Amino acid sequence: MLKLVRLALTAAIMTAIAVRLRRRARLPRNQPAQPAAPARARRTGMGVIWAGIAAIVALTLALALLPAGGWQARAAYEEALPQDENLATVPEPVAPPVLSSPAPTASESPDQDPGCAPVPRPVTVRPIDPRVKRAVDRQWRRIERWLEANAPRTYRTLRAPGKARTIAVAEAQMGVDFPDDLRASLLRHNGSRGAAAFGLGLGVRSGGASHLGVRQIRDVWRTLCASEPGSGRWNGRMIPFLSRQGRATEHFTTYAVVDSTDGAVGWEGADGMTGRAPSYYALMRAVADALERGTALKLGDEPEGRHPTVERGVLRWE
Repeated sequence: MLKLVRLALTAAIMTAIAVRLRRRARLPRNQPAQPAAPARARRTGMGVIWAGIAAIVALTLALALLPAGGWQARAAYEEALPQDENLATVPEPVAPPVLSSPAPTASESPDQDPGCAPVPRPVTVRPIDPRVKRAVDRQWRRIERWLEANAPRTYRTLRAPGKARTIAVAEAQMGVDFPDDLRASLLRHNGSRGAAAFGLGLGVRSGGASHLGVRQIRDVWRTLCASEPGSGRWNGRMIPFLSRQGRATEHFTTYAVVDSTDGAVGWEGADGMTGRAPSYYALMRAVADALERGTALKLGDEPEGRHPTVERGVLRWE
């Protein structure tokens, strides 16, 4: 901008000098000097000259600030660029390729359970059927009231609610969809810190069982997939939700699982699922009924049911 102003002023001064010299050139050389013009006339003449200079300055600035034509701007831009053919065009940005690991085939890993090699998928928070959510919460309220009044130590082991996105992440990493009733239960209590609230009704008297939180479910699933490939004892479609380690299983841990294909629950084992219940919700309702009525809880093909008892504030099943 400063260069433009200087250019305009230079043009104006040069114009004024040219006008002055032209006027002097028109005067006869031998003509006697004329008397000095009145002061008013001199001021008027100078005003005209300065007005002309100002007009020239304004015109020069206006012309300098006008945008150049399209071809002129393009020519100036190309002249300013480095003379490198690689800079002649700017390529469009290309998105990085999406890397995905193909599911292993039988030839790659003959003992690998296909359910333990899920295809990568995006994390998606799926909605829960409102009727299922209300039904699960209703059974939890029955169980919570009974535990708080009769087995306070077990009641205090219940954890805070889980998060829907954490469940969605576990589903994506495991390649299975948690049934709505299991997800609704985890959103109310994300596992327990000790004695399970109702899982022991599935078949054994033990104080070593505990409900698994979302991350524990994922980690146990990974461990079982890695430790028992091709054994027939574990299937990747199963979702562990309760662990048990007690007198009868002191050397290893067994797990209660939900079958992601049909929603059935039971204890996993070499001979298949035992203590089977049709669904997670059915197990919750049967447990709530047994607690409130003091009746036996009998599931699946068990020969006899188990009664809820309390020892030093801890719920047990006899």
